Amino acid sequence: MNHLHMTHEEALKAAPAEEPGRQQFFMERCRQLIDEKKMRDETYRGTFHIETFGCQMNARDSEKLTGILEASGFTETDTEEADFVLYNTCTVRDNANQRVYGRLGYLNRIKQKNPNMMIALCGCMMQEETVVAKIKKSYRFVDIIFGTHNIFKLAELISERMDEKKMVVDIWKGTDRIVEELPTDRKYPFKSGVNIMFGCNNFCSYCIVPYVRGRERSRNPQDIVGEIRRLVADGVVEVMLLGQNVNSYGKNLEEPMTFAQLLKEVEAIDGLQRIRFMTSHPKDLSDDLIEAMKNSGKICHHLHLPLQSGSSRVLKAMNRRYTKEQYLELVEKIRAAVPDISLTTDIIVGFPGETEEDFLETMDVVRKVRFDSAFTFIYSKRTGTPAAAMEEQIPEAVVKDRFDRLLSEVQKISAEVCGRDAHTVKDVLVEDLDDHVEGFVTGRLDNNTTVHFKGDASLIGQIVDVYLDESKGFYYMGTLK
Repeated sequence: MNHLHMTHEEALKAAPAEEPGRQQFFMERCRQLIDEKKMRDETYRGTFHIETFGCQMNARDSEKLTGILEASGFTETDTEEADFVLYNTCTVRDNANQRVYGRLGYLNRIKQKNPNMMIALCGCMMQEETVVAKIKKSYRFVDIIFGTHNIFKLAELISERMDEKKMVVDIWKGTDRIVEELPTDRKYPFKSGVNIMFGCNNFCSYCIVPYVRGRERSRNPQDIVGEIRRLVADGVVEVMLLGQNVNSYGKNLEEPMTFAQLLKEVEAIDGLQRIRFMTSHPKDLSDDLIEAMKNSGKICHHLHLPLQSGSSRVLKAMNRRYTKEQYLELVEKIRAAVPDISLTTDIIVGFPGETEEDFLETMDVVRKVRFDSAFTFIYSKRTGTPAAAMEEQIPEAVVKDRFDRLLSEVQKISAEVCGRDAHTVKDVLVEDLDDHVEGFVTGRLDNNTTVHFKGDASLIGQIVDVYLDESKGFYYMGTLK
């Protein structure tokens, strides 16, 4: 079917109403528009580049966006000097927003040399009304703006922009829709993220995510299992199940199902060798999940369990809904069931009202739990969250001092803990050629620690036995058995 000479209104009428057929119509239309543009203009190559900011949810979204762009006739390139550049943005901390504004100035200079260039912005930052208003006013060279709820519509938005020749803005406040079976392009052929749910209902007082990602929506288990089966048939040996809080998976399904039950279904998939998941909220981590991890031959012995603060008083102000004591009890329970578990965490320093005593409570938890690693953050005031309006914002110098002390402790413990498997043989999933030493490859243990050892590209994607010769603190040097 020839879509070329339709107006945008005619295309909207001709497109199927239901998904994914509607987007397949617009992907085909984009292919025709791009082919015609290449014939008319020899400088136009139809290249695209995606820059991803933020978390693994965004990284998975970017794989989906890449799949849509490739199905729409674009070709990927590794430079921002492309005909279509998309920034998939993050807004967890304010400096993430500032980075995007800075990069937009750079893109504008490139666009002035290439009038065919289109610039698109999507992701969490675009769900903030003040951000969209600022871009419409001060960055008028941006072509397409969309958010987190409608990434599946990218081809339709590009089609509209090519027709209308003006900025296209399509932001949804929220959604209960999950569109299945759209193309995706994985970064690694042997491992993949798989969304099991979207959004968040927790409303931690410092966090913007529920406002930009919307309410919690779980995918149907049969859709998840079907996607993983297809991935395994295509060579995937490891999946990462993704959600803002995987432990509350399934609560809003017509037939409710727990995360532990979902894990058992995923475990039964032949050919799948490793299962990871994140993020786990401590308040929802069930005994059934611990039991599933204990009895599984596929679930990796790595758990990311955000602490955020070791002070029960601060945790209450953060609306985390657990205490210091409950967190430590949970860690004991997990370690009793899975003694070799690797525990990683997130910690915020300088939350409004945090005293030196509160901070020392955090240090106490760090020393008691002995995390394999911890992502430490200085509290970032996010407009629109309850914490931003709290009094007793902590002076910068005090926060910086606490942050440095925490980081020093975390790194000291991590260097000691991460070497516990030295002089043993472990399974390693080989991920890439080592970018520092020629003739070496890089892989990961099931507990997520990196290993470097002699090998070549033929090993990539395989799980192999490696003797861990020496711990270097945060990684191992090994020898292929």
